[in-house]
Amino acid sequence: MEKLYEKHCEVCRMGAPVVTDEEANRMILSIPAWKRQFHDGVDKLIREFYFVEFRDAFSFTYKVANLAERENHHPAILTEWGKVTVYWWTHKINGLHSNDFIMAAKTDMIAKLSAKS
Repeated sequence: MEKLYEKHCEVCRMGAPVVTDEEANRMILSIPAWKRQFHDGVDKLIREFYFVEFRDAFSFTYKVANLAERENHHPAILTEWGKVTVYWWTHKINGLHSNDFIMAAKTDMIAKLSAKS
């Protein structure tokens, strides 16, 4: 079975359905560090990543931004000293799509690889 981080985002159009609770609960098992919560009235995936140095947090942010460009799916990212908070949701449908879970899994892989370097 293909892992979430191995998939690519599909084009999401206005009116595409948000994931069902059943789908979300199944996919979130693959990204256990992420929280599903309402933020600003929208269902989003949220995770905080911690770093010792600001430059490491900034480097991670840059890598996530490059991923977002490649997949044409963009998060909200808050970069602070020692911490980066990433929010994934699909703007066009104002909620969660399978793309968001894919991108969260890919973000986890970036964090994992960044920790090794």
